[in-house]
Amino acid sequence: MAAEVEESSELAQYVIEFIEKEFADDPTSLRKLPRLIEELALCKRNLEEQVLTVSSEVPKKIENAYKKAENSKRLLNILLEKNSTLAKSISNHLLTAHPLMEELKVLIGQIEEIERHLWYLKWISQIEELSNCIQQHLMTNSVSDAANTLVSMAELDIKLKESSCTHLLNFIRSTVKFWHKILKDRLTNDFEEVLKQLHWPLIGPPQSQIPALASTANSAEFNNNLETLFIQLLKLQTSDELVTKQKQLPEKYEIPPSLPIAIPIQLMLLPLQKRFKYHFSGNRQTNLINKPEWYLTQVLMWIGNHIKFFEEKIQPIVDKTGSSLDAKLEFSRGLVMLVLEKMSADIPKLLYDDNLFCHMVDEILLFEKELHSAYGYPNNLPSCMHILSEETCFQKWLTVERKFALEKMDSVLSSETAWTSQYKDIVDVDEMKAPDCAETFMTLLLVITDRYKNLPTAARKLQFLELQKELIDDFRIRLTQVMKEETHSPLGSRYCAILNAVNYIAAVLADWADNVFFLQLQQAALEVCGVSNTLTELQLGQLASLESSVFDNMIDLLERLRYDMLTRQVEHVFREVKDKAKPYKKERWLFLPSQSDQAVMCLSSSACPMLLTLRDLLLQLEQELCHSLFKSCWQMLAEKLDLFIYQDIILANHFNEGGSAQLQFDMTRNLFPLFAHYCKRPENYFKQVKEACVILNLNVGSALLLRDVLQTNSGNVIDAGACSDWHTATAALNELGVYKLAPQDVEILLNLRTNWPSTGK
Repeated sequence: MAAEVEESSELAQYVIEFIEKEFADDPTSLRKLPRLIEELALCKRNLEEQVLTVSSEVPKKIENAYKKAENSKRLLNILLEKNSTLAKSISNHLLTAHPLMEELKVLIGQIEEIERHLWYLKWISQIEELSNCIQQHLMTNSVSDAANTLVSMAELDIKLKESSCTHLLNFIRSTVKFWHKILKDRLTNDFEEVLKQLHWPLIGPPQSQIPALASTANSAEFNNNLETLFIQLLKLQTSDELVTKQKQLPEKYEIPPSLPIAIPIQLMLLPLQKRFKYHFSGNRQTNLINKPEWYLTQVLMWIGNHIKFFEEKIQPIVDKTGSSLDAKLEFSRGLVMLVLEKMSADIPKLLYDDNLFCHMVDEILLFEKELHSAYGYPNNLPSCMHILSEETCFQKWLTVERKFALEKMDSVLSSETAWTSQYKDIVDVDEMKAPDCAETFMTLLLVITDRYKNLPTAARKLQFLELQKELIDDFRIRLTQVMKEETHSPLGSRYCAILNAVNYIAAVLADWADNVFFLQLQQAALEVCGVSNTLTELQLGQLASLESSVFDNMIDLLERLRYDMLTRQVEHVFREVKDKAKPYKKERWLFLPSQSDQAVMCLSSSACPMLLTLRDLLLQLEQELCHSLFKSCWQMLAEKLDLFIYQDIILANHFNEGGSAQLQFDMTRNLFPLFAHYCKRPENYFKQVKEACVILNLNVGSALLLRDVLQTNSGNVIDAGACSDWHTATAALNELGVYKLAPQDVEILLNLRTNWPSTGK
C-alpha cells in the first residue's frame, strides 16, 4: 500500500513538473495544448502496441524454454542409468580380473628383472668389446685408434655414473684405469723421447734457443711425431680426469675450481716441477725463507722462455683438434700452481716476522703484476691473491699494512720538508701547492689501492677500503693537531701548508670517488649494507643513485676542517684591516671639500694604512695558498669588508657632497681595484658599498625625486595600492643600479646626506 502511495505521488510530481515546463505562467502557451494532446495520444498508442507485442511473445518463449528443460531432464536420466549400468559392469570385471592381474604383475616383474640382467650383460659385453678392441689396436700398433676407443669407454663410464650397480661401475672404472695406464705410459715414453730431441725444457731467452731448435724443431719427422703424440695424449684427457685424483690445496684458500691441466702439458711441466722442488724445498741454499723473489723470478723466467714455443709450435697443434685450449695459459697455470703450493707452505713460517711477511707480500704483488700484464694471466684463475686472502694471512697483511703506513706517516710528518712543496719552483705543476707530507700520504694510499685491487673478493677489498679510511682519518687528526699549534699565526707558511694539504686530500678523494674501481666497491658496499641493515633507506638510496661515494664521510670532515681554517684566516686578516681602519672611520665626511674645489682627487690619507695592510695580506695569502683556497678566502674577506664598511663607516657618518665623492673615489678607485687582480668585476663583491656610494652621490634633483617616491611608499598602508607603490620604488632603484639595498635602507642613506637645498624636505 505504501508503494502505491509513493508511486502515485511520483506520478503527480511528474505531471506538475511537465505542466510547469510546458506552460509556466504564460497564458499564450495554452495554444500548444492540441499539439501536446496529439503527441501524448500517439505515445500512448505506441506503448499499448509494445505491451500487446510483449504479452503475445513472452508466453511462446516461456513454453519453448520449458520444453528444452524437459528434454534435458530426460537425457540426464538416460545418462545416469547408463552410468550406473557401466559402473556395475566395471566393478564385476575388476572382481573377475583381479586374480589374473596378480599373476600378470608377478610375470611382469620377472620380465623386468630379466631385462635388467640382459642390459647388465649388454653393458659388460660392450665394455669387454671395447676392451678387446683396444687390445687389438695396440697389437697392431694403432695407438690413435686405441685412444679413440678408450675415449668411448670413458664416455660410457660417465653415462653410467648415476647407476646404482656399484659392481658394474667398479668394473668399468677399473677397465678404464687399466687401459688408460697402459696407453698413457706408452705415449708418455714416446712423448718424452720427442722432448729429449727438443732438449726440453728450453733454458735461456727465446733468442738464444733458435740455434738449438733449428736442427730438430724444423724437421718434418720431428713435427709429425710431436703433433701425433700431442693429439693422442689429448685424447686421454677424459679418462685421465676419471681415474686420476687432482691435487688440490686446502679449502681454506678458496681456490676457484678449474679444469685439470691437459696431459701433454703436464708431461712438459714435469722436468720444471722437479727442478722447482729440487731448488726450493728442503735444505737447499736456494730455498731461503727471506728470498721469495728467487722462486717467483724463476717461474716468470720459465714462462717467458717457453711462451714463444707454445705459441708457434704447440698452439697450432691444439687448434687442429678443434679444442679451445690455450697452450701457453695451461703451461703458465701449471707453474703458478707450484708457486701457490710453495706459498701455502712458507706463509705459516712468516706470520710472526713483520719484515719477512711484508717482503713476501711485496714480491708476490710484483709477481702478480708481471704475470697479468706481461703474460695475460686471467683474473678468474687460481692466483697468489687467493693464498693472501686466507683469513689468517689476510688479517696479518692488514695489520702489517696498517703498521707500516702509520710508521710512514710518522716519518713524513716529522721530516724537514714535510710542509714544503716539491714543485714550489714550477708554477704550472704546483697548482695545488700541496706540501710534501700530503703528496706522500696520498701516494701511500694509492700504492695500497694498487696492492689490494686484484684481490679475488669484494669483501676483502672492502676491508682494505676501511683501512684506507682509518688512515685518512688518522692523518686528518694529525693535521688538526699540528694546525692547533699554529693557530697563533694563521697566515704563517706552515698554517697555510696545512690548509693546502687538507684541500689537496679532499680534492683527490673527490676524484677517486668517480674512479671505476671505487664505484664498484661502492656497489659492493651497498649490497653488504643492504643485507646487514647498517644504513638508513636514505643513505642506501644515495649510494645506489651515486649521489654519495665511499669517501663522503672523510671528505665532509676534511671540508669542515678546511672551512674552519679558512674562516680563522679571514677573521685574522679582517681584524688587522679593521684595526687599521680606525682613522678612516673617524674621517670628517661632513667637512670635506667638493670635487669641483679639488684639482685632482686622491686617496684619503686615513685610508692608506687600511688598504696597504689589506694589499700586503692578500699578496701573502696568494703566495701561500693554492688558487681555489685563495679564491674562497678573498671572497669571504670581501663579504666581511663590504658589511663592515657599510655598517661601521657609511651608516655611522653623515656626508656632504665632498664627503660622498671622496668615499666613492676611495672605494671605486682604490679598494675595488685591489680585488681586480682576482676577478673582472670586483665591485660585485661589494654590492652594499657600491650601491651606497650611488645613493650618496646622486645629484640633488634625482635624490629629491627618489626620496619622494620612497616616502610615498613608506607612508601608505600595506594594501593593493601600497604594493604598486613598492614596485614603483623598486623599479626606480633598479634604474639607478641599486638591486641589493631595500627601499628602507636607501631612505636611511638619503638621510645621511647633508647637501639638500634649504627649501627641500
